[in-house]
Amino acid sequence: MHFAAHLWMPFFDFVFMRRALIGGLVLACSTAPLGVFLILRRMSLIGDAVAHGILPGAALGFWFAGLSLPALTIGGLGAGLSMAGLSAWITRRTGLREDASLAAIYPISLAAGVLILGLAGKRLDLLHLLFGSALAVDETTLTGMLWVSGFSLIAMALIYKPLLLDTLDPLFLQTVSRLGPIAHGLFLTLVVLNLVIGFQAIGALMVVGLMMLPAIASRFWSRRLPVLIAVSAVLGCLSVWFGLLLSFYYSLPSGPAIVLVAGGGYLLSVIFGPVHGLLRRPPLLTSQ
Repeated sequence: MHFAAHLWMPFFDFVFMRRALIGGLVLACSTAPLGVFLILRRMSLIGDAVAHGILPGAALGFWFAGLSLPALTIGGLGAGLSMAGLSAWITRRTGLREDASLAAIYPISLAAGVLILGLAGKRLDLLHLLFGSALAVDETTLTGMLWVSGFSLIAMALIYKPLLLDTLDPLFLQTVSRLGPIAHGLFLTLVVLNLVIGFQAIGALMVVGLMMLPAIASRFWSRRLPVLIAVSAVLGCLSVWFGLLLSFYYSLPSGPAIVLVAGGGYLLSVIFGPVHGLLRRPPLLTSQ
């Protein structure tokens, strides 16, 4: 009973823990389908690149409006979408692989964000932007996370079928519908939007871990897409819950704690997962 109380008491006793938990849970649920589709579309690294790409926009928003949620969100969203669009344009015009384009652009974006913060002449801890603080989620940020999560889930439900067809057989989708490019564009917008709202709580780098680690781990538990999304969401929510507890009881940074718990879930899935897990693989046949 005493152990069970440790699992829920901090969230009942402290408002900031409750806000952090609610915000983290809705973020985990909204990023779950995005992470799964990023893996299926072989775009796993785009989240990390876009997370760096939003920093210049967030820095400009801070320069002009300070720690204003709308300014940081609009700036980060504009920068992230611009980076993704520029990468796609370079790929179409030059034939350079999209991952190579992103790899070239995101360090430029990161450096530009750091320089803009320096030129702003205002105090903003760069570590807060990169690693965040889920325990500092206020009412405004929580409201924004709830809106983004709700919008993401509704939008993903609307584009689910064309996005799935575009992922599995884009040529067939082109013959029966023109929704492929629209679904892809909206999908990338949702990725950027979730990264933008998430970086303010968990950090620009840590929110990528919450988006991708549960999604990758889910591949070891099922081959069915709806199950993959559900398992990813559950793993993400558990990562938030136990990561916040770890942060609270041991005075650790909340963002890295959440991602480390998600990493632990990934390693357990690699070992025990029924789909190609290390302990579930059939033994190799040996010749006598």
